[in-house]
Amino acid sequence: MIARLEPGDTAPNFTLPTDAMRTLSLRDYRGGKIVLFFYPRDDTSGCTREAKEFSALKASFEAADASIIGISADSVSSHEKFKAKHDLEVDLASDEEADVLLDYGVWVDKNMYGRKFKGIERTTMLIDRKGKIAQIWRKVRVPGHADEVLKATQQLD
Repeated sequence: MIARLEPGDTAPNFTLPTDAMRTLSLRDYRGGKIVLFFYPRDDTSGCTREAKEFSALKASFEAADASIIGISADSVSSHEKFKAKHDLEVDLASDEEADVLLDYGVWVDKNMYGRKFKGIERTTMLIDRKGKIAQIWRKVRVPGHADEVLKATQQLD
């Protein structure tokens, strides 16, 4: 079991596939700020709202020298459909094997209607220019969340 990440920890590097047959590596974003939002599933109501809210604020995040990356266990094909259907502007990375989800401590035991299963705990992490985790939001409630993350990003040097 990997220890739970906390602010001040170095963000684990990863390379994951993304839409348009690209790969995305965290190290390619170093030097700028990075917002990683981990979400349970493409095209569900909460995840759609979250991705749309981050997309709507993309220019403001860019003005704060920050990139936004969404990560779920959905396939690249699912991400492509999700982005096209909702005109999403953020990068979505696919972690079907859940390796990155485990490294970041967001692949957890869940319980719904008495059924136990593994799934993603909706979490956002703000990473500073040096690759350290500056702030973590766990068990995210979507309404207003992207605005809150933007404010924290703008205040981070």
